[in-house]
Amino acid sequence: MSDQSANPIPTTITLHKLSRLLELEFDSGERFLLPCAYLRAFSTSADMRHGTPPTKAEIIKNQVNILAIEPVGNYAIKPTFSDGHCTGIYSWNTLYELGKNLEKNWKD
Repeated sequence: MSDQSANPIPTTITLHKLSRLLELEFDSGERFLLPCAYLRAFSTSADMRHGTPPTKAEIIKNQVNILAIEPVGNYAIKPTFSDGHCTGIYSWNTLYELGKNLEKNWKD
């Protein structure tokens, strides 16, 4: 039998376009509000890992938002960002880790 807490799965994903936040509620009971700019800065796409990613300041200055979210199987989402970036796939585990580490990852 698998331990659900080891691999939390979102039960609700809500995009708040006006506040530029992605709200995630997991089956573990945890809830995270992730800024769209944060998700963009931590994109998992190959071009972000191997190129020069935009800085936090550049992303915030451009007021990056998520325009659309596509499901990827039953394990991830693929957001389309307002700056045209649309190649990152965010697994449930990645989203959970980004939520857990928001304060540590996103300080000024």
